Amino acid sequence: MNDAAATLLGAPGALLGAPGAEIALGVARSALGRRWIWRQGDARTGLGIAQRLELPELVGRLLAARGVGVEAAADFLEPTLRALMPDPSTLRDMDAAASRLADAAQAGEQVVVFGDYDVDGACSGALTVRLLRELGARVTHYVPDRIAEGYGPNARAIATLCDRGATLIVTVDCGIAAEVALEAARGRADVVILDHHKAEGPVPVVRAAVNPNRLDCTSGLGMLCAAGVAFLAGVATVREMRRRGAFATRPEPRLLDLLDLVALATVCDVMPLTGLNRALVAQGLKVMARRGRAGVSALLEVALAKDSPTAHTLGFLLGPRINASGRIDESDLGLRLLLEDDPLEARAMAEKLDAVNKRRQEVEADVLTAAMAEAERQAQHGHPVLLVVGEGWHPGVVGIVAGRMKEKYNRPACVAGLNNGLAKGSGRSVAGVDLGAAIIAARQAGLLETGGGHAMAAGFSFLAAREGEFHSFLDERLSHAADLPGAADLPVEGSLAVAGATVEVASQIARLAPFGAGNDEPVFVLSRARVVRADRVGKEGGTIRAFLEGEGGSGRLKAICFRAKEGPLAAALLGGGTLHLAGHLRAESWNDSVTAGFHVVDAAPVG
Repeated sequence: MNDAAATLLGAPGALLGAPGAEIALGVARSALGRRWIWRQGDARTGLGIAQRLELPELVGRLLAARGVGVEAAADFLEPTLRALMPDPSTLRDMDAAASRLADAAQAGEQVVVFGDYDVDGACSGALTVRLLRELGARVTHYVPDRIAEGYGPNARAIATLCDRGATLIVTVDCGIAAEVALEAARGRADVVILDHHKAEGPVPVVRAAVNPNRLDCTSGLGMLCAAGVAFLAGVATVREMRRRGAFATRPEPRLLDLLDLVALATVCDVMPLTGLNRALVAQGLKVMARRGRAGVSALLEVALAKDSPTAHTLGFLLGPRINASGRIDESDLGLRLLLEDDPLEARAMAEKLDAVNKRRQEVEADVLTAAMAEAERQAQHGHPVLLVVGEGWHPGVVGIVAGRMKEKYNRPACVAGLNNGLAKGSGRSVAGVDLGAAIIAARQAGLLETGGGHAMAAGFSFLAAREGEFHSFLDERLSHAADLPGAADLPVEGSLAVAGATVEVASQIARLAPFGAGNDEPVFVLSRARVVRADRVGKEGGTIRAFLEGEGGSGRLKAICFRAKEGPLAAALLGGGTLHLAGHLRAESWNDSVTAGFHVVDAAPVG
């Protein structure tokens, strides 16, 4: 074991939680009410990875704890498209889609890309528009208004696009459940669907419907977001045009230059960062670091993201700003930004998105305060599912509020805004509780006007008079959620002394990046850390900065805790004293120097 790894203080003789260990450092109830548990990993596999790839033992053990085997470890650490890229033709209807897209490009047809208003919709839309234009098609885009039109294709919009001369409509991040709306194009324009959402019924009868989550698609690529599907469609289309000899007279597009859009969508749509997705994001981050796309570069600037982008940059700085416009402002502003090549125009759009995002945060804060008060009452009464409805709540923020509610209470949470007797809402669930299936069942039972989704998220609408019935239905259908603890367990990888929280250890941990769904950033505990000083920073004081030292004054470390304006975690840090602190150890650059920093996610008193 090398010196850096030897500083880890897990169970005796262990780098991570020892086999059979469960509660970490005796923390059965932290400041946030969570139980800390050792994350289990096969020590022999971890050691085998370390020896095979000549890695620090810490890296091997972290990989093993994520289920990565010896044979897969090299591709996990250095994910490449060469090793992980599938044949696009494994996706059902892909060859038909590529052929039709190639026809449109070669004939210079009028194509409309019909997208969604979230990040995945904006990215898959921008990718498809850019590529088809480069290949020779005449392309415009259309994004429905969230309030006036709702999600996905609608018959009126489709008919209007046909009236304007579209001969091909490509739906991205939508369309698989729009069979009725797409009938408006029959006999007037062909339709190609590039989607990833699960469909309940039959696939629409269109020219091609590419969706790895079709029931009859055996590609095994169901983890792709829409931008990932669109990228594979681009690969297949370029391949088809190459076969036809189309690039004898025009340059072949650089498909890899589109990967920044795929990375942004994959992270923001919370797709698992494993396998192909891991390669797409890792390579896409390299493309984004070059800042060659005016819109992305401008958004990075207004977000004050000066360092090389990471998955965190995409998910917490870029994504919310692109999403904000689709939630409460112009539905296609994010897409237009990603299509803009003029730096000055892109900067103006990015600043507008930044302003819209600030307004979205204000709207969200008002809804959150009211929703949490009602959620607390329902939680006290033992409801397995939290359903909160408010008059006039903006439908663009209810999903975010539902997510916050789910995090706090560890229960499926649904939030809806009521306008003119109709409630429109969104829900978020916890692991092991399939909210989407329950929402679909409620719609089939006649309790909802609309409803659908997947295990972890769903959307719905219902008449105000049905609220009580709908809540009772969810409580009964998902009654097992009542058995969940009040807060989710926090998996902990190991324990560090303050003196052992070094740049070297942080750099070893970073070998596993990019972090996100399916590859969460490792959580370590700073054992017996003394809070020497803690103060509030930031515009509204919602962030706490703390300075730590170890037992006997050994070691010094700066820590930061976000979203800590109030609550027990903030109180614990500001109260000082000696604590066990759980969080992420990161190597941070500032003024040409690199130091170790600790991002606190929980705390517990020393027993």
